[in-house]
Amino acid sequence: MSNKEIQEFNEKLRRGLEMAEKRMLQEKALRGQDVVVCGADQIIRRIPAKQVIAENPVFQD
Repeated sequence: MSNKEIQEFNEKLRRGLEMAEKRMLQEKALRGQDVVVCGADQIIRRIPAKQVIAENPVFQD
């Protein structure tokens, strides 16, 4: 694989993972469920999926 092919593959993979995460958050938000996250402070928390979507423009339609 050339360097360009590797970069294209990595970009497709990143977009696919982002789409999967968005779908998962939307499903959890519809059910009123929480997600488990670990912040930069290394503390594990449960946060409502709706809050994660609201605080991150990447996950908003």
